[in-house]
Amino acid sequence: MKERERIDCLACRHFFVTWDPAFPRGCRAMNFKGQEFPASLVRQVSGQACLKFDRKQRTPSVKAKTKGLP
Repeated sequence: MKERERIDCLACRHFFVTWDPAFPRGCRAMNFKGQEFPASLVRQVSGQACLKFDRKQRTPSVKAKTKGLP
């Protein structure tokens, strides 16, 4: 991965949205919640890109699954 490549937390399997309005975004891999996206916070604190990023497996949408049905 390139040093300045932006990591998209929404595409990471560890990202989650919380019910806490003060800390709406979280990372299961690093076990924390915050106001910013986790990858942005990791870059601010460590100066490095997130090392726990793991791209989600995409599943076919319901629309794609039912497209061939009569």
